[in-house]
Amino acid sequence: MNPADVNLYLVGFMGTGKTTVGRAVAQKIGFQVLDSDHEIERQQKKTIAEIFTQEGEPAFRTLERAFIEHGHPAERTLIACGGGLVVQPGMLALLKSKGVVICLHASLETILERTGRHRTRPLLAVDDPEARVRTLYAAREPIYKRSGTVILTDARPLQEIALHVVRAWRRDAVDFARAKSSH
Repeated sequence: MNPADVNLYLVGFMGTGKTTVGRAVAQKIGFQVLDSDHEIERQQKKTIAEIFTQEGEPAFRTLERAFIEHGHPAERTLIACGGGLVVQPGMLALLKSKGVVICLHASLETILERTGRHRTRPLLAVDDPEARVRTLYAAREPIYKRSGTVILTDARPLQEIALHVVRAWRRDAVDFARAKSSH
């Protein structure tokens, strides 16, 4: 397998910049970019909020797993993963079997500021969204931290973050391709 074709999976908490950084990175490396949440909405013809309300979070997590298992191209694709995707049991191993995983990270303050602008996130449709962010962040942070190279996105220019992601992906893609070809 050519390292230049290895898929890249961006994971991290909501508001860390996965979609924005993903677009910039994909442009630099000539990949198509897919956002797992957007793809699920397109396939289901419903918003994530509607899926959560009508079918519940477990149904949504099943759709996420199906998308990662067989809902996207196996090469030359960057996937911006929904914030909770990698937290689900078995998902990190699944992602790592399909490509390079890079975690975008931001401080709690940055995340609160970024998510405060968008009230469309189903997990934040609660009376105290800030408390919910703090709880989720505390629970998920250890999982994100061990998912792959961690890149900070607070107070850094987009192009700098994108270049850092590209460098990490290039390095990790060589190891991924080598491991794939030795099996």
